[in-house]
Amino acid sequence: MELREIPVDQLVFGAYISKLDRPWTETPFVFQGFVLKSDKQLDVLKKYCKHVYIDPEKEERRELGRVTAEDLAKVRGTTVYKEVASVEAELPKAQNAYANTTVVVRELARAVEIGNSIDSSRSHEAAAQITESVVRNPDAMALLIKLQEKGGEALSRAVGISVMMTIFGRFLQLPPDRIQMLGMLGLLQDVGKLKLPAQLAARGPMNAEEVELYKTHVNHSVRTLSDTPGLPPELPGLASLHHECFDGSGYPRGLRGDAIALSGLIAGIVDSFDTLTAPRPFGENLSPANALSLIYKERGKRFHPALVEQFIQCIGVFPVGSVVELNSGEVAIVIAQNMVRRMQPRLMVVRDAKGDPLVPYKMLDLMKDPKVRPGEPYRIQRSLEYGTVKIDPRELFL
Repeated sequence: MELREIPVDQLVFGAYISKLDRPWTETPFVFQGFVLKSDKQLDVLKKYCKHVYIDPEKEERRELGRVTAEDLAKVRGTTVYKEVASVEAELPKAQNAYANTTVVVRELARAVEIGNSIDSSRSHEAAAQITESVVRNPDAMALLIKLQEKGGEALSRAVGISVMMTIFGRFLQLPPDRIQMLGMLGLLQDVGKLKLPAQLAARGPMNAEEVELYKTHVNHSVRTLSDTPGLPPELPGLASLHHECFDGSGYPRGLRGDAIALSGLIAGIVDSFDTLTAPRPFGENLSPANALSLIYKERGKRFHPALVEQFIQCIGVFPVGSVVELNSGEVAIVIAQNMVRRMQPRLMVVRDAKGDPLVPYKMLDLMKDPKVRPGEPYRIQRSLEYGTVKIDPRELFL
């Protein structure tokens, strides 16, 4: 069905906004397509657009992922966190926590592969260090994990997933002990992959037979964690949940809705986002925006609707660590979010308009309206693929 052009002042709630009368990047909207369901969205449309294009076929689907205040109350806590350190000040501490956690993951992998038990005290220590850094400033750790080289071996994603789950828990205002549990869950929920053939564990299943074999990693994880003394007693059960789906279509038990613990629902979203943005052959190598769009389309089906909306707000339009091209032709890395204006993050410019490395790096805070030239403010032109520029984290802010 063709799109219908509608003046903004004639829109009604429930309409699916498929196209604007200007580029999406010139507006605060995260996605290229959304259901109109709030006065705030309508106010933004009136500010930026005179008319829009709606898709009548998608109007009937608008109730699928509808989120109410009651839904939000079920997934959000009440602990208020303040950034007590700048990203520049926190980065060295985040680097130490990351390095220590990477060592712990290697020790864990070796122990499982040779049949030894996991050192639970080291796992507690690693999760605590990540939590402490994220609570002080989540952007430092988020930036660090995006700048690290990605590997495909089993558990190579564990640190990144642990950090992302911790950041999401902080955003949801969960108490510190719950955040630390999320961090430990991210580190250990895929330990069972070490029991699979290495290639299958890294790239995922390619056919029906491999799918069934791959699914067994969940039970391997539960068994390994259950046999490890000193871990939180609820951890093995939580580790069984990240492949369950909100609509009951997941595995291993086909749990549905509220039968899946909040930590498992969080883990499922983060695990999927990490896979979608991971480089090939270990993932889909999508941009963060495209990955979030796919996750958004699965709200109410694979994923909890309220958590999906919260995750999108947590990640932002331009996630920390994203590589972006500016209207000046320069290339920059997003180093911190501006929570008030998510379209205007803090940037570190690393290449000039000719593509040459910029030394020293130039810092820009788009919220302060810096100018390319008189009368023309800096703005982000487009996102680039991860890995477009290589930056050694140790060089940052020196």
